[in-house]
Amino acid sequence: MTQALSHQQILDLVPQQAPFRFIDNIVSVNEDGIVGQYTFKEDESFYAGHFPGQPVTPGVILLETMAQTGVVAYGLYLLSLQLDQSELDQWLTLFSDAEVEFSRPVYPGEQVTIRAEKIFWRRMKLKARVNMHNADNELVASCVISGMGVRK
Repeated sequence: MTQALSHQQILDLVPQQAPFRFIDNIVSVNEDGIVGQYTFKEDESFYAGHFPGQPVTPGVILLETMAQTGVVAYGLYLLSLQLDQSELDQWLTLFSDAEVEFSRPVYPGEQVTIRAEKIFWRRMKLKARVNMHNADNELVASCVISGMGVRK
């Protein structure tokens, strides 16, 4: 049996980088799910046009944030339970499908917490139920999201 990755090892393997990385830290992770956090910086480039004078985080960015924690980082963790760590850098975890519902806006400077719960993981395919909450624990968005591991 292989040894599970640490929170920092998972973050080191996430391929998305600034300015398109939307996961700051991993709070917890196990075989059943993952919890991550991200703070939307006030100078994120997309705020200039969405919307001038009244910036709101675009829904597609919220979905990407949920995917980076709930599919990419979580998928890497699940892969680490099956593969040697030396093999992990040969794999990419790709987003494939989502059904998402947005409940409230996210503004510049807000921190969100992303919680993903595994629905299934088999044959390098992951499906998870993901919820995003703001610092007041209000639901921001929820989705069922899927992805898969593919060799580079």
